[in-house]
Amino acid sequence: MGSRRRKTKPRNEPAVQPARKRKWLPIVAAVVGVGIVAVVVFVNLPGRESDAAKGREQPVPIAATNTAPVTATSARGSAAKPSFDVLKGRWQRPDGGYVVEVKSVDDSGKMDASYSNPRRINVSKAEASRDGTAIKVFIELRDANYPGSTYNLTYDPQRDQLQGIYYQAALQQQFEVVFVRMN
Repeated sequence: MGSRRRKTKPRNEPAVQPARKRKWLPIVAAVVGVGIVAVVVFVNLPGRESDAAKGREQPVPIAATNTAPVTATSARGSAAKPSFDVLKGRWQRPDGGYVVEVKSVDDSGKMDASYSNPRRINVSKAEASRDGTAIKVFIELRDANYPGSTYNLTYDPQRDQLQGIYYQAALQQQFEVVFVRMN
């Protein structure tokens, strides 16, 4: 049997081949860069709500001297007494998962209402009243972490909103709030 002879490389050839030029690398880098810019632009588009705007932040307290509730006038300009029936339904604060549900309101203003955040919180008092043509809503909460917190709201018929002041009793702070009608 013959012995196998190994081929040896000529001495003038390098032992390791030089790396091939990677012509595709700048193209990939450019595509990734454009993708990142597109994502940043999309996230910051005007009109697009951030997580903070969706209610993950607490409302900003109002100055202690500004305690007057927000008032609204009727779009109709009618001097007739507005009906409390407009209050019936579910109302949500856009700055969080706070929901007021008004099941009924009698002619004297006594309301059957519930409140959740997102769990149910005991409503100790809920009533509606009239101030000229404006409809006012008062809700008092008595539960764990809600030792007499209150909502003083006014119905805005032009926007179909409840807006006013939330008094957080545990923190002894007031916040301007708005509730929008849920479908």
